[in-house]
This record gives sequence, structure tokens and C-alpha cells, in this order.
Amino acid sequence: MKVTTSLAAAAATAAVLSFAGPALAEGDPAAGEQVFRKCAACHTVNEGGAARVGPNLWGIYGSQAGSNEDFAPRYSQGLRNADFVWNAETMTPYLINPREIIQGSRMTFQLRNEQEVADVIAYLRTLSDG
Repeated sequence: MKVTTSLAAAAATAAVLSFAGPALAEGDPAAGEQVFRKCAACHTVNEGGAARVGPNLWGIYGSQAGSNEDFAPRYSQGLRNADFVWNAETMTPYLINPREIIQGSRMTFQLRNEQEVADVIAYLRTLSDG
């Protein structure tokens, strides 16, 4: 796990945590797989898959933000310096408005529907070895 103490990292972490709501919608992984089709133009999800415009998301849930080694040179400065783990509480606000959460984020796509966000997160949670 990468630990940084920079101001950018602290700001990114604070932004993500401040947007996490107290209650998250229950997600359906099967529905999330369907919603993920909107994300597939930029992301792959197969184990060992190549990056596209965005990183491969296999194993993203539970991983340190900005830690995909294959995508490292292309992460925004904000994600390179982020000091948090991707989980439902951190993914939710990011998927709703990535540029508001991570300054300089290159991700422009937003999921506005709370149920779709919960479903995509439930789907991503299934994509790992653990």
C-alpha cells in the first residue's frame, strides 16, 4: 500500500470521505455487469487485461487508489497521490463525479443514478481473486 503525506493526497482522501453517504444502496452484481457496458469503452475488467483510456479494473475493489502498475504513468497527479482504498464508500462519490472528488482526474464519465452506482460497485467487487 502506497502511503503519501502530500497536501494533494490529503485533499483527495478528505474529498472522497466527505462525500461518502451514511447509507449506500444495495447493489446487484448482475445488473452492474449490464451497467458496466457504459464503462467498457474506457475500461477492461478481465484478469490481466490491457488498459484502454482508463486502467483495467480487475481487482480494483479493495485496492489502493492509483496503484495499478500497468497504468501508473497515465494516472492523474491526484490519483497518484491519493491515499485511500477503493471500496463502496470511496467509489460511490467518485463514480458520481470523479473530477469533483479527485482534482485533475482524467475520468469524465459520470453515473448519476444511485442504483446504477451501487450495481456497478457490486459487480466490480466480484472481479478479483479474493
